[in-house]
Amino acid sequence: MQKLIADTLHRLRDILTGPHTIAFLPALCLGAYWFGGEHMLILCALVLPALAAVLNLTISTTPKAECAKMLAKDGLTGLPLPERLVSAIDHVLDTQEAAGKATACLALEVDDFHSLQATFGNAAGDHLLTSVAQRLQDALREGDTIVRLRGPRFAIALAPMRTADLETLIQLSSRIQQALSEPYPLNATKVYITCSIGFCTPNRAPSLSGQAFLDAAETALGDAQHNGPGSIRAYSPARRKKPAEKTPLSTDVGQALENGGIVPWFQPQVSTDTGEVSGMEALARWTHPKHGVLSPAKFMPDITDLGLTERLNEVMLYHALMALKIWDRAGFHVPSVAVNFSSTDLANPKLVDKIRWELDRFELEPCRLNVEILECVISISDCDTISRNICALKEMGCGIDLDDYGTGHASIANIRRFAVDRIKIDRSYVSRCDLDQSQQSMLAAILSMAERLDLQTLAEGVETVGEHAMLAQLGCDHVQGYSVSAPMPLEETQDWMERHKRKLAQTPRIGRRAG
Repeated sequence: MQKLIADTLHRLRDILTGPHTIAFLPALCLGAYWFGGEHMLILCALVLPALAAVLNLTISTTPKAECAKMLAKDGLTGLPLPERLVSAIDHVLDTQEAAGKATACLALEVDDFHSLQATFGNAAGDHLLTSVAQRLQDALREGDTIVRLRGPRFAIALAPMRTADLETLIQLSSRIQQALSEPYPLNATKVYITCSIGFCTPNRAPSLSGQAFLDAAETALGDAQHNGPGSIRAYSPARRKKPAEKTPLSTDVGQALENGGIVPWFQPQVSTDTGEVSGMEALARWTHPKHGVLSPAKFMPDITDLGLTERLNEVMLYHALMALKIWDRAGFHVPSVAVNFSSTDLANPKLVDKIRWELDRFELEPCRLNVEILECVISISDCDTISRNICALKEMGCGIDLDDYGTGHASIANIRRFAVDRIKIDRSYVSRCDLDQSQQSMLAAILSMAERLDLQTLAEGVETVGEHAMLAQLGCDHVQGYSVSAPMPLEETQDWMERHKRKLAQTPRIGRRAG
């Protein structure tokens, strides 16, 4: 026992005469109180005089800022506290804006962390978070500030940079996700994680302060988490809604889903080669008794906030497949119907079984359903469930459409990986393409790439006859938009198809370019 006390005293002497003396005082006192025991108390009594002498020396020679710096650390990861991040953003805003430099704030959270912690234990969870913190430090620049906000949630303030726009932040977020996607050894098991990320860019910040940037990034993170694991979202000022603006619709939206108030309207897709209907897209519309026909932009935030996205998907799928059956029985040939699926839908492990069951219910072949996924889903999602579901739907025979192509960052590798059948070219590339030669050049490049990859192409938002004709001339396979028809309720589709059939018989078609 005497040897143990002597050895301990020597170790304490080394600690107490070291540069971080002040940091050990709370731990020493807490240890005496917590563990109790006469040996610990005697030990404290023996070293208190030496402790006091050393503390006097340390406090007198250590600047207050340095002492505060030693204490201002997250106890688990060693990262700075959130106050440091807010100060870093404020500093850039105060000193760097005149020099043409900007900053941005990102908030990220490990998806489903608490389930991992429940499975592997608290110690393993702590180890995972320290590993995540280290990978973040390795992945970012030296001047970037990384903090842990709470639990599995982290935030990053970017050091001054020339460009902090949407594209730059999406690319950075994807790089962070990639850095965190490598396996983690937990209890002799390799564990893979995803993370959701929200960020705020300077031009979207609610106000120019560090706290406002952080709050906005966390709001965007919440939107990303609503959208499903592995999602990335930018802060949008439109999300800052007054409760009074949101209440009337949110009160009615659940009932509308159940009583047929929200159903698909259908927008035709036609072949540029033959002019015939090649498909229909199902687009959600809410016929509200007071507000009239509402597009998803009006009610999707309420659907998301109320957790009704899965129910909306079920309603849309059911009515879309029922419409196919109705058209078949009426003698109208519509090859397929396209239904949009969000990353939340695609992350549902039961999705494939649900789709198979609905197809069987209506006695339809899987090839009659086109699954539309946003470009960002395959470009920024590392979720294994999403990957498995898309591949399973493809193997089942469903068509895979890549929506809004050109607005995200889908690589050719990901297009091949998910065996995409058709890309839907975003309206931004289509608008005024008959009048703008640069638009024509971009479209020609996209269409050439698609042809080499054996992909079908469909242009969205085609509003004029001139745009329609130019797309046909450039070799686009299908078009959709107001130049063909506005979206319409199911009961109007048969009359429209009858009129379109007569029009084709009477009017020379818009031909595609030769060769």
